[in-house]
Amino acid sequence: MNELGYTHSGDSGQTDFGGHGTIPKTDVRVVAYAECDAANASIAVTLAGGALPPQLVATLVSVQNDLFDLATDLSIPFNSPTPAKARIIPGHTERIERAIEHFEQEAGDLSGMLLPGGTLAGALLYQARSVVRRAEVAIWRAVEEHPDTVNIECARYMNRVSGLLFVMARGANAEHGDVLWVPESSVSMPAEPVEETGGESH
Repeated sequence: MNELGYTHSGDSGQTDFGGHGTIPKTDVRVVAYAECDAANASIAVTLAGGALPPQLVATLVSVQNDLFDLATDLSIPFNSPTPAKARIIPGHTERIERAIEHFEQEAGDLSGMLLPGGTLAGALLYQARSVVRRAEVAIWRAVEEHPDTVNIECARYMNRVSGLLFVMARGANAEHGDVLWVPESSVSMPAEPVEETGGESH
């Protein structure tokens, strides 16, 4: 990057793949990397605007660090002889599982289908979860197309983070309640009567 804050290296639609040559920016591995970057940014917005309690903040900040580990993992082929600075290992995933078990105690009843919303914190956590789920799908697609070069543990980890954000959102809404999904409610409600205003029609 030059002093102006930009380079021309990607102007051809190609990007470096962890020092192992260039690949198109539309490659599923690059897309997965970008979606994880978006997931990290979405969690950052949640932290900035959600007024979350310290324990949730500490957990989400650690997830952000994990997501940098994950991005590093995705950018270096899994079978590369050159070691990556970080890889996602089962320990990452197991730590998130323990966090889920802890925070689901605050969430209470986890049954039922919900609309994203409730408190501002809950809404931001639900939004971050949707971005994380999109990133997970992108990683699974990369795993399917490149099973020898993409670490499958990255997809498993993102699946757990999705679950973590869900229970956090439920906990954030525990006091004021979640918004429940009512199937076909908009078409099953009786039509409101139309008031006659009188006057001439035009």
